[in-house]
Amino acid sequence: MITDLVQIERLGEKKRPENERFRRFMKTHDVQERRFRRMAEEIEARIDCRACANCCRVAETDLAEREVDRLARAVGVKRTEFIERYTMRSKDDGALILRRTEHGCLFLDGNDCSIYEDRPETCRNFPHLVRGSGSIASRMWQFIDRATYCPIVYNSLETYKLISGFRG
Repeated sequence: MITDLVQIERLGEKKRPENERFRRFMKTHDVQERRFRRMAEEIEARIDCRACANCCRVAETDLAEREVDRLARAVGVKRTEFIERYTMRSKDDGALILRRTEHGCLFLDGNDCSIYEDRPETCRNFPHLVRGSGSIASRMWQFIDRATYCPIVYNSLETYKLISGFRG
């Protein structure tokens, strides 16, 4: 099990083309979702996300409209003030996201989330291996990038490859 973030980034980038081939493999082969989810649960249980928090430093957090109201209440401000002070638009697609600083998510305090109990759904479900909408194969495009910064995703992909019979 690899958890060193420098090594995860280096290996994840190196294996990006292989992971793209694996994505195509998963879309064209019979995937045993239950087996993959069980394996991902085992890996998630062995890695403490709150000790890592790299996703909070690297990834953007999309916000659903209903989450804006809930988060505004959690931080004790009106919706318009929350949007102004705590959100921004993604450079990629213009979606509303939690504001970012040079250290990552605005609500990241060291390795802790200052709104942990009220965090957005995408944060609750991250890295979306066990929880998420659609099949694992349909979500594979997300995992290729996440394998460069999330130890759970990197180790899950490597294990998926082994148990699925993928031959790079």
